[in-house]
Amino acid sequence: GRQEPHVAALRHALCEEFRSWLSAVTQIELEPTIDISCAKYEYTDVLLCHDDELEGRRIAFILYLVPPWEKSDGGTLDLYSTDEHFQPQQIVKSLVPSWNTLVFFEVSPVSFHQVSEVLSEEKCRLSVSGWFHGPSVVRPARHIEAPLPRGPHIPYDHEILYEWINLVYLDVDSQAQIQEEFEERSEILLKDFLKKEKYQLLCEALESKDIQWSSRGPANKRLYETAEEGSLPDILKKFLEFLRSEALFLLLSNFTGLKLHFLSPSDEDEDAGEGRAADTAGHSSPNPNQEETEKHADNNPPQADQPDNIPEAQDSQTQNGMGTPLCAGELRHWAHRHYTLVHDAQATEFALDLLFFCGCKDWDPEYGGFTSYIAKGEDEELLTVNPEDNCLALVYRDRETMKFVKYINHRSLAHLNKHPNRTGFWDFSFVYYE
Repeated sequence: GRQEPHVAALRHALCEEFRSWLSAVTQIELEPTIDISCAKYEYTDVLLCHDDELEGRRIAFILYLVPPWEKSDGGTLDLYSTDEHFQPQQIVKSLVPSWNTLVFFEVSPVSFHQVSEVLSEEKCRLSVSGWFHGPSVVRPARHIEAPLPRGPHIPYDHEILYEWINLVYLDVDSQAQIQEEFEERSEILLKDFLKKEKYQLLCEALESKDIQWSSRGPANKRLYETAEEGSLPDILKKFLEFLRSEALFLLLSNFTGLKLHFLSPSDEDEDAGEGRAADTAGHSSPNPNQEETEKHADNNPPQADQPDNIPEAQDSQTQNGMGTPLCAGELRHWAHRHYTLVHDAQATEFALDLLFFCGCKDWDPEYGGFTSYIAKGEDEELLTVNPEDNCLALVYRDRETMKFVKYINHRSLAHLNKHPNRTGFWDFSFVYYE
């Protein structure tokens, strides 16, 4: 540890007198060793909702060493209430840091808290914090939340593609080129994806006051707004149908080489040097029985939450006995303070992520709101997808890949100056499963 006299004296005071006083007050036998560190939060720094739980941690403490501090400076310690599943619900108390004040609380399955974003551009939120250890406490089983409902494609033929998509992307040669790049990199960005006029109509409809947005939590996993589909203007409903359409499943197969439709060429066809892409113009009708002989290259057994094990998917098997391709998705609104987090219970499986962005002209990556892909258990960033108008992002992830949307910080309010009627941006977020 640090040897400077003041640091050593503080550590000694916490380890000795303070620890024995704390033991007496809380009736918890605390061990002589403590974890202790110094944290410095500056403009836009934040520590999102978590519970501090780790084997043996019993009491968390924070000693504030801040200049005169107001609630408007941000950086409050926010405490959450919890529901019957021990998941955080809402902020019930916010403590404003103040010089030479010490806060402590018991670490438990419900000790959810966050350090809210520091909004002051001048002040620095300095603190010394850590944990006292003691006998471990029994924890309840981890709550597994219901995922977004998955469904098979909706029958729509190729006409729907011509209605929406920039014709460049419907050309067989450009599809083959896209597939080549995708198979090499497992990701691709398709710019100007929709016809301009369709994209304009979508953006106008997204401004509609009739849309009901509801906040999606819990805060230890995510915070953003999701649209109630029933409240959407017609064109947005139609776009969601397009994203779930049979024609798009087939087009995505052509873009990626994944098997999202039984007409998509199998590996045997590829090897025989036959057509690279199934004909999305609807002219191909190969004999389905010759078509379906391959299994996907992934030989791992399906996990419990994979399509093969979903009851509804069981009755609609394709000819080769594999589960029906499925998709799940939602329309999301992103603004200041929104984010998603990587969490332990995140199901990781093979899947194709689709993101389509609207209303993000002049959006700067320093605002946050980009989607980050990382290797499980590593901090190493594999890929960043920045919001970009009329841009379709496709990313194939395996079981070792996690993703999160970066917290949207206070700098994002500058976007309002350029677009006064628009807070944040929107995306259509879908996942497709083979």
